[in-house]
Amino acid sequence: MKKKMWPWIGLLVLVFLLSGCGQEKEHVQMLGKVNVEITVKEYGVIALELDGDTAPKTVANFVKLVKEKFYDGLTFHRIIDGFMIQGGDPLGTGTGGSDETIEGEFAQNGISNSISHQRGVISMARNGYDMNSASSQFFIVQKDSTYLDGEYAAFGKVTSGMEVVDAIAKNTKVEDENGTVLKENQPIIEKIRIKKDA
Repeated sequence: MKKKMWPWIGLLVLVFLLSGCGQEKEHVQMLGKVNVEITVKEYGVIALELDGDTAPKTVANFVKLVKEKFYDGLTFHRIIDGFMIQGGDPLGTGTGGSDETIEGEFAQNGISNSISHQRGVISMARNGYDMNSASSQFFIVQKDSTYLDGEYAAFGKVTSGMEVVDAIAKNTKVEDENGTVLKENQPIIEKIRIKKDA
């Protein structure tokens, strides 16, 4: 009886391996801490450490877009001084994104995330009704906003260049209380690079 079970066990193992189960998780876990630099035209460089251990899918998505140079030439389109600066929308309107959306890595979506939305934290923007709608848009918190904890996927923090964030927030002309910035006034992201490749 035991001998007859071995072919079935072997078949199950083969199916598991061929299906790629566990491969994505292993790849994501290998990212660990990732250092990136955002170069903003006429402002300077914002350096960040991304936490691939706490938010592996979010960091993997961001790093993928960085490697594709997706962010080069995009802008910060929504800015609220004393709150945050938001960018990464190819349309520059707050309605665009990349071709893919990702699972929201935060408590309200059933996923543990210990990164609190304190000054200097980078997090993913999403629409208000779909917890898995994050794509390419991100925001950097200028002032502690811990009420966002559990509802948005924070995935790293600024290590240097908060003065750049502050200058962008202070000097950019906005049109309303929601932080809308006209296209001609949007600070330009010249590039985002993984630090070792910068």
